[in-house]
Amino acid sequence: MSTAMTTKLITQALCLICFFWSASNALPAAEGNEKAKIEALITHIQGLENATFIRNGSDYSGANAAKFLRAKWDRNDKDVKTAADFIAKVASTSGTSGKPYLIRFKDGKETPCGEYLTAQLKKL
Repeated sequence: MSTAMTTKLITQALCLICFFWSASNALPAAEGNEKAKIEALITHIQGLENATFIRNGSDYSGANAAKFLRAKWDRNDKDVKTAADFIAKVASTSGTSGKPYLIRFKDGKETPCGEYLTAQLKKL
């Protein structure tokens, strides 16, 4: 094998190694970004003043809703890869009753939690 051919093969191998190394390092960063978005959504719910989180017909404060959503996320973490997954699989409906979670604002207006969080996600 000639020196030029050996150099070319080594260069190609190094390029492949660099590509796979950078791709593998990008995945945790993307995953971390999605987790940060989920945390931001939960923190937003927690900070809602003059609003009530409604789950299965019962009223909860934003702080209690945040605790519940974090616990449910933790139980379903293998199914939640993105913030959109979190909204769809954790923060929209009750796994027990199938009823949608709602947020009731000070003016009495009720909004499905999934719709509300989807709008908030677009702002992140």
